[in-house]
Amino acid sequence: MCPGQGSQKPGFLAPWLEIPGVRERCEWLSAVAGIDLVAHGTTSDEATIKDTAIAQPLLVMAGLVSMLTLFEHPAEGFRRVAAGAGHSVGEITAASAAGVISAEQAMVFVRERGKAMAAASAVRPTGMSAVLGGDPEQVNTVLTGHGLTAANANGAGQVVAAGTMDQLAALAEAPPQKARVIPLSVAGAFHTEHMAPAVGTLDGLARAISVHDARVPLVSNADGQVITNGREVLSRLVSQVSNPVRWDLCMETMVDLGITGIIEVPPAGTLTNLAKRAMPGVQTLALRTPDDLDKAHAMVAEHGEPRFTAVEPTWRMVISPAKGTLTHHNSAVGTPVAAGDVIATVASLRDSYDVVAPHGGTVVEWLAEDGDPVSPGQPVLRLHPEGN
Repeated sequence: MCPGQGSQKPGFLAPWLEIPGVRERCEWLSAVAGIDLVAHGTTSDEATIKDTAIAQPLLVMAGLVSMLTLFEHPAEGFRRVAAGAGHSVGEITAASAAGVISAEQAMVFVRERGKAMAAASAVRPTGMSAVLGGDPEQVNTVLTGHGLTAANANGAGQVVAAGTMDQLAALAEAPPQKARVIPLSVAGAFHTEHMAPAVGTLDGLARAISVHDARVPLVSNADGQVITNGREVLSRLVSQVSNPVRWDLCMETMVDLGITGIIEVPPAGTLTNLAKRAMPGVQTLALRTPDDLDKAHAMVAEHGEPRFTAVEPTWRMVISPAKGTLTHHNSAVGTPVAAGDVIATVASLRDSYDVVAPHGGTVVEWLAEDGDPVSPGQPVLRLHPEGN
């Protein structure tokens, strides 16, 4: 798991630079981003690294570089890791670690994301506050009444409200019953309509970015769905800037996947604390400093069952996006399917999800029958590729 903005602390990067090769890698990614992230991760003060344009590239760089220390060979991660996920900007870290975009592409993308979101935040004073406890329905009612957005549904009784500073002040004066309101050290109302200008900027840039399908299943912030199609991953990275983060649904999907152990990369702590409350029985580790690496290596050995077959390429295997009951959509064996066709539906007690063919082809074999229960990321249909 890869944390989001607000998890950074002054000097958190310093101990990692003592590991051979880490400083050089950090200096290279700093050069790519055009920002001295080594200095910001070691000597800059809290006010400096709160700046969105600095915080976001710093978080992505730290996550990517520290992740290389988890495995003797980086490619081992593709065989050992069952799923990846990141909270807000951490989703860029996860996408790069899964092979969707390169580390260099990730640094350019996150640099422009941070700049665009900082510019959007400067239009009017906005911010975010955590709402802890209270009845979930009443919390949503109160937020709506104040004109606020539930920008992060983090589970474990935590919702992050976002809006103007006046709206947040009103929330502090009239909070939901049995709930605490804690202002957060962030520079704007992220994941709300206030970030719409940044979406347009990133959408234009994304059109020129080449991608690969994920080599590790990714759990999406938007709805907790399991995504492997590279172009869809990138599209979601763009749209999430102005849409709420559903981390509660991400954790539900991890449970459905049968996850038994979680490692949160630096600057770690926030997401493992949420997982401890929302995912009982799952072992967690916050990778705060290199002193935690022995524990991390032991967790990889214990929980990382080797997957000798990587994620099936999406051009010939269609997967279930969620847990539920599968219903076929008139796609018998031999039927031609166009890219973007809805070939099935997965229905759960909570919602219904379309199963979309990411590429065109001919139906060769259904791997899950009509009416079967399916899990997120489970292959359900095999296509024979046709055309381009």
